[in-house]
Amino acid sequence: MILLDEHIWFPPVEYASPEGIVAIGGDLSAPRLLLAYHSGIFPWYNQGEPIIWYSPDPRMVLFPERLKISKSMGNVLKKGDFKVTFNTHFAAVIANCKSVYREGQGGTWITDAMQKAYLELHKLGHAKSVEVWKNNELVGGLYGVDLGPVFCGESMFSLVSNASKTAFIYLVEKLRSEKYKLIDCQVYTRHLSSLGAEEIPRNEFLKYL
Repeated sequence: MILLDEHIWFPPVEYASPEGIVAIGGDLSAPRLLLAYHSGIFPWYNQGEPIIWYSPDPRMVLFPERLKISKSMGNVLKKGDFKVTFNTHFAAVIANCKSVYREGQGGTWITDAMQKAYLELHKLGHAKSVEVWKNNELVGGLYGVDLGPVFCGESMFSLVSNASKTAFIYLVEKLRSEKYKLIDCQVYTRHLSSLGAEEIPRNEFLKYL
């Protein structure tokens, strides 16, 4: 297992463990985070643990042109109950992603240090958010790291039914209009699979970065 120090570097992802762990340690400085994302690596760990850097194989991604919108979700969007904004309340989105209850999880993987680090990335223009509103209340959203042709999704939240799906659909449609190649969803979830995300080999994913 590679232990990182103050020097900003990562080993090749081909050396990752079967679980996808590339390295442990280092810090969450903006230069290191940006190098990680451009290398197909992301941090994922719990409060009180050392930073763990992952690059799973296979990788869950969504090609914008393959977005799936179910008939029921299409009806939700047509009703127009939600208002969607882009990158206007990043701090509120990441705070909700950190605090919202998730069934089957004992806590959050968004540590205090990670929250601070992504707020800094946002100030630098690299981390962006989508906000979903209902009756002028923030009820859902997501955030991630924008690499230009690739958007790396990090987390989403929903306080009412279908709010996070709405955020994701609006993001995909926006990125498709801007000719983005794909959205990095990191690891498989049934929620993302239902929206058209799929697993591809890690070496194929790296070609898009």
